[in-house]
Amino acid sequence: MGKFPLREQSIVLIGFMGVGKTTIGRTVAKKLFRDFIDIDEVIEKKFNMSTKEVFHHYGEETFRKAEREIITDICQQRLKVVSLGGGAFLQKEIQDICLHSSIIFYLDLSWDQWKDRIELLMENRPVLQGKSIEEMKQLYEDRKPIYEQHHSRVITDDHEIEEVADYIVDSLKIAWDIYEPTS
Repeated sequence: MGKFPLREQSIVLIGFMGVGKTTIGRTVAKKLFRDFIDIDEVIEKKFNMSTKEVFHHYGEETFRKAEREIITDICQQRLKVVSLGGGAFLQKEIQDICLHSSIIFYLDLSWDQWKDRIELLMENRPVLQGKSIEEMKQLYEDRKPIYEQHHSRVITDDHEIEEVADYIVDSLKIAWDIYEPTS
């Protein structure tokens, strides 16, 4: 696999469902003049139905297989900003491809702040359907170690979308200047 120069590598946002990967990703993409890709949206277009319906009609295994194929393709492209679904990074194959071909930012939101968003998340998150608050917390805790495979962690608690996006863009520019100076 040919690796692109650091400045051209795609940026991948990971983290638990509902932390703001899509919203922050769109903002980062605008600031860097890159295309933004939400993997869940690509899957929805492929199946012509919502992720919730894909889970319901085809099952999680089919969903995860499509997710893996799409991410493998997109993360090896240049100059993209990519938002992964909350469960995508559970797959070792996806972790490996992203870690070796992209720059990964882990958007970390505390449990206390995340649970304030539950009402907004319930409708479109198949993994949360029928779960108690205790089961959701367990899912949150179980997934946390998986997201530790990254290049940079961004604490998003009490920060506006714009602030988080600026932090990501600024840290990228610093890294680019250090590791690939233009002069």
